[in-house]
Amino acid sequence: MNDATILMHAYFEALHERLEAARGLIAADIEAMLPAAAKAFPQANLDIEKLDAYKDAALAFLEERIETYNPVGIQFLFDRPRSKEAFQLELQLNWYDSTAEFTQLSAAIAKMIRPAPADADLERLADTLIARFGAFPDRSIITAYEAAPALHKLPDYLLARAVERAL
Repeated sequence: MNDATILMHAYFEALHERLEAARGLIAADIEAMLPAAAKAFPQANLDIEKLDAYKDAALAFLEERIETYNPVGIQFLFDRPRSKEAFQLELQLNWYDSTAEFTQLSAAIAKMIRPAPADADLERLADTLIARFGAFPDRSIITAYEAAPALHKLPDYLLARAVERAL
């Protein structure tokens, strides 16, 4: 594993720890933001049951995100044979395009590993990445949603906003 991959893993592991610790806060924030966000779609006639479904979807996405950021999830995403192709396909299949965001994150990591960081510096560097970039792919989700709001995008958007506020 090269230094860039090690730092990328440290970044996602730090995100995993922060999201685990803030799970309740993020869930409460999603629930608090949902009614106002849903008002942007009056034609949808969102009753309590439908709002609960959107909240449940956002909370399921939170669990998925936490699982993806965990050290085993990151290895599954990045370290398996053909994982680059799978990752590229995932970037293309999402309703938002996070390619530019990932490229910027990767470029920042490449600069940070010159010279190679000591193991003791990985946590500090991961914290620096989080402060600068937030949680990947939140910027892409927020930007794409705000450019073209749609009800089917709402759970991802609420999660991204809540995660960024929690960080």
